[in-house]
Amino acid sequence: MQSSMDVETVSSQTQNEPGPLPPKPLFEPLKAHEMSDGRVQFRKVNVPPHRYSPLKKVWMDIYTPIFEQMKIDIRMNLKARRVELKTRADTPDISNLQKCADFVHAFMLGFDVIDAIALLRLDELYVESFEIKDVKTLRGEHLSRAIGRLSGKGGKTKFAIENATKTRIVIADTKIHILGSFANIKIARDSLCSLILGSPAGKVYSKLRAVTARLAERF
Repeated sequence: MQSSMDVETVSSQTQNEPGPLPPKPLFEPLKAHEMSDGRVQFRKVNVPPHRYSPLKKVWMDIYTPIFEQMKIDIRMNLKARRVELKTRADTPDISNLQKCADFVHAFMLGFDVIDAIALLRLDELYVESFEIKDVKTLRGEHLSRAIGRLSGKGGKTKFAIENATKTRIVIADTKIHILGSFANIKIARDSLCSLILGSPAGKVYSKLRAVTARLAERF
């Protein structure tokens, strides 16, 4: 009787002992089209009338990096006058679609292809837009003079701000578009706002020099 009880307790102990764990499963990384349940994703960018001719001239410069490097399908819808983008089965990353849409949109705002293409290469670049009237309500001659102050003689002031802040600026009538990193856009925007509010260019230059020197020390 005693021996049978011993056997039972031993057998129950062996049952409770954990066996060797099964090997960890190895999952292949999901492809872009699998993340969206195989659905094709689209983006559409409207082409304004004044950017239609420039787009024709540089179409291959826009098409090649988007189709070959980012693996996104792109076409120009002539009837609707817009650029259409969609994902493919071999698109490596789903975020490529939005990057390409931002790149095309930046070109439509007036940036050069060589500047806008940086949006495909770098993650921390943005385009920020604002109007002169958002800063100060100006009309007639006052508005014209403010636009003149922003550009400077032969675009000198605009180029100085671009080079100092490592940004690109497009002044399209009363709209201003800035392409750059978050911190650099802020510095460029502050300089442009000072010019709109009536600061002379010399004062803005000296302030820019101080800010850029401080930035250079930080990094």
